Amino acid sequence: MVIAIDGPAGSGKSTIARRLAEELGFYFLNTGSFYRAYTLSAIENGIDPLDKDKVLSNAESIEITVKDGNICIDGVDCENKLHTASVDAYASQVSSDPRIRELVNKAVRNIAKGLDIVTEGRDTTTVIFPEADYKFYFDASPEVRAKRRMQDQEGSDYQTILKAIEERDKMDKEKAVGALKIADNAIYIDTSLLTISQVCEKVIEAVREPL
Repeated sequence: MVIAIDGPAGSGKSTIARRLAEELGFYFLNTGSFYRAYTLSAIENGIDPLDKDKVLSNAESIEITVKDGNICIDGVDCENKLHTASVDAYASQVSSDPRIRELVNKAVRNIAKGLDIVTEGRDTTTVIFPEADYKFYFDASPEVRAKRRMQDQEGSDYQTILKAIEERDKMDKEKAVGALKIADNAIYIDTSLLTISQVCEKVIEAVREPL
């Protein structure tokens, strides 16, 4: 079974998807983290994240895997580096390259074969797993998402983060490939005023209903 979750940055996708996977006994697969891993690797190797050809060449030379729900680059856990300000600044541009997207799509589909998974990203329900058993779209106001992101980035400035989120939303929605949008048959949940537990409860209730 595949439970796929879409939505903008900071809407709670990763946190809630991970919790859902634990509660349901499913495998957690964060598709967005693959793009962040490619971005992180480029930065750490001194590559300009906006140089698409060099980013692609680097991406093809490394192996992205998942261990215990965490993303690893060539076997090294890098999960705690994926949401730094530098990665945030370039992940969307990196993910806009159709060649990078194809690498990610193949990788996550291969990992998902034969597994019950909870997966999330920004085109998970529309491109990567359009035939998912259950599709959800999480949303939240930019202001709420900026406050959440501040908790992940110690010493960060609220207005700076809010502006970055608004620019990221615009960029993600206008992508020629893999644009952020709500799948026709996705269940929409606004997480702005809900706790993690409340969102999880809504999803589990929907999953436990007959298909």
